[in-house]
Amino acid sequence: MNMLTLKIPGKPIAKKRPRFARRGKFTVTYNDQETEEGRFILEVKQQLDGHTLMTGPIRMVVNFYFQRPKSHFGAGRNAGKLKPSAPAYHICKPDLDNLLKFLKDCLNNFVWKDDSQVLELTAMKRYSATEKTIAYINEIQETNP
Repeated sequence: MNMLTLKIPGKPIAKKRPRFARRGKFTVTYNDQETEEGRFILEVKQQLDGHTLMTGPIRMVVNFYFQRPKSHFGAGRNAGKLKPSAPAYHICKPDLDNLLKFLKDCLNNFVWKDDSQVLELTAMKRYSATEKTIAYINEIQETNP
């Protein structure tokens, strides 16, 4: 079974909508995320030593870790202590589906042929002291029911 764990440091990145611009009589689309994608792919490539491209169905578990904002912590003598009113879950932007879209698009042709191979997916946004993305990816052995 082909199993892979990717740990990408830094703030998780969400896929942005395409942008459009007028160039004379024409409208063109452009990607203002190319630099972010390049850095992300470079980090992934460094972890793929000896990895073969997955061609079958894929199971994926992903955790996106975000730092808590300063407003979640007390001030003065309570500095560093989490307020009782601080939310337990990361339920603000970016959206989970946009985070997954960016990740899956970046892994095309590096981990798998196409993200349409992802058959099973579990994902969660969490709070952590260090921002990162951790993805556990494995190829599912095909069996006929």
